[in-house]
Amino acid sequence: MAAMMNYVQRESKSKSGATIYDIAKLAGVNPSTVSRALTKPGRVSEATRERVEAAAAQLNYRANTHARALPTGRTRMLGLIVADITNPSFFDVIRGAETMAASAGYTMLLADAAESATTEATIARRMLSAADGIILASPRMSDAEILELNADKPVVVINRDIAGVTSVVPNVAKGIGEAVRSLGAEGHTSIAYVAGPRQSWMSGRRWDAVREAGERYGLDTRRLDSERPTVEGGRQVAPLVVQSGASAVLCYNDLLALGILRELQATRVDVPGRMSVIGFDDIFGADLVTPALSTVRLPHRDSGVGAMGAMLKVLDDVARPARLEVDTEFVPRGSSGAPA
Repeated sequence: MAAMMNYVQRESKSKSGATIYDIAKLAGVNPSTVSRALTKPGRVSEATRERVEAAAAQLNYRANTHARALPTGRTRMLGLIVADITNPSFFDVIRGAETMAASAGYTMLLADAAESATTEATIARRMLSAADGIILASPRMSDAEILELNADKPVVVINRDIAGVTSVVPNVAKGIGEAVRSLGAEGHTSIAYVAGPRQSWMSGRRWDAVREAGERYGLDTRRLDSERPTVEGGRQVAPLVVQSGASAVLCYNDLLALGILRELQATRVDVPGRMSVIGFDDIFGADLVTPALSTVRLPHRDSGVGAMGAMLKVLDDVARPARLEVDTEFVPRGSSGAPA
């Protein structure tokens, strides 16, 4: 035990040779305050944190993560894997999660699964060797694979509901119900739903919400598959949307909706007179196209903050796996309206 303590003390020095005791002396604070300022900055005042960080920078101090993990088993790193990092809907998820992690003194590792369950599983296993836990945003892996990861270290999922795993799930029925009700009130009688990836759990839930709302408000609903949940995927499926006979289309995400909107305009299909187009997410730029895209808004930043906050509680043993819910809302704009 003594040998281990000596090892930890030697390794507590940063690569520059400075220790937290050196920083404490320079900053005029206790070593314990330095430790809190560097690992849990939210627990000290902003002035103290700035003074400690300035002293650490002056001494060229870099924390030795491996040494810090020895007594606690923690690396103070957390992973976030998103289904597609090029999709703007994940930008605020990333920002919200990273802000929450940093405020608790954690470093966040970010990775892109590129819409591949295999890639996602490989990255997750590698991340768990270095991170204290991982967040999966719109995971494509099976429930069994996620549960296996969760048995090793804590896992939180966004846009997925798995028993025994902490999850952040949007209440899609609310926003989609508002959108379908609006279409019915404007005189539409049929809606096409353009689905997302087959392995997307959330795409299935959104279709369920469209179908149920259609039954509630007396509108016929039909489902169409897309090749990819992208703008190009939307352009490719646009002819099928027109051929479906529906007067409105609600899409799995805004990217598909923007692609459909672009293709309809290119083929001189009037929007919204011949076809109303509604997306999902309310990504940046959805209101900058002409006509502006109607969409179901999902508070992505809240999802990221909620997921990271839940992860921190699980790590600190102050919460058990739970299901957190965020609301959605319909945002009507120029791309939807009464059929001509």
